[in-house]
Amino acid sequence: MPSQTARPRAIFLDIDGTYADHGLAPEAHVDAVRTARKLGHLVFVCTGRPLSMVPGHILDAGFDGTITGAGARVEVDGEILKDARFEPDLAARIVETLDAHNAAYILEAPEALHGRTGVDRRLREVLGPIFAGHPQHDGILSTDVDPLEDILGPMQYSDDLRATSYAKISCFDSPVPLGRLMETLGPEVGLIPSSLSALGERAGEIFMAGTHKAVGIQVVEARLGLDRADIVAIGDSANDLEMLEYAGVGIAVAGGHPAVLAVADRVTAAPAGNGVALAFAELGLLG
Repeated sequence: MPSQTARPRAIFLDIDGTYADHGLAPEAHVDAVRTARKLGHLVFVCTGRPLSMVPGHILDAGFDGTITGAGARVEVDGEILKDARFEPDLAARIVETLDAHNAAYILEAPEALHGRTGVDRRLREVLGPIFAGHPQHDGILSTDVDPLEDILGPMQYSDDLRATSYAKISCFDSPVPLGRLMETLGPEVGLIPSSLSALGERAGEIFMAGTHKAVGIQVVEARLGLDRADIVAIGDSANDLEMLEYAGVGIAVAGGHPAVLAVADRVTAAPAGNGVALAFAELGLLG
């Protein structure tokens, strides 16, 4: 059971730049998750990536559930509580708009990633040099072997993606500023900047307006009867903003997005400094 100084908490962890770096979670982070759960706390993955991009070695630490697609999909103890996708007509219009402007993008679904035939070449051209200098970022898991393998591995290719069911899009190269394209699609479509800041306005994450990580947390909260004051969230990127604002305790990673740092109650170290383990210890979650 949790110690007297640490009431039972529910902790929601972003992956890249928070729980893991260069595709690997520090041993101290794995141990912290396992220890906290043994002591009666709940620990969840809460990532912008679709489930199809969450590798088994990340989940091997053992979690009580996953929030993926930045709140679009929620699973607790093996039960899917939410699996939201773009409405089919809107999904097709977004694809048509991106294709009309020759954008390089991937459609993200829990079961697979979807890309137009040949987009893998575009991704290597655009992302290769950036990964070489900045191997870690939120949303794309880097590895020491091939920083693009977690995209290309689960990718399915087609010449026509208009009928594809998906929850989110990562766009990496749009000849027209992405914000301008999204304005034509109406209020049902949201856009946040890519965590690869070097890509600027030609990149970003396209999502269902009103869907974010805090929405996923609320699904878990309602299902398990959690007290919002006992919710802890740790993250570093723009798509972590809402969950840090919502949590009883919001913890940002040092060097993270300025807006995230601004709303955080605390700041912890990056994965190289075992920041998740340090945060767990400071909250008394490790006994």
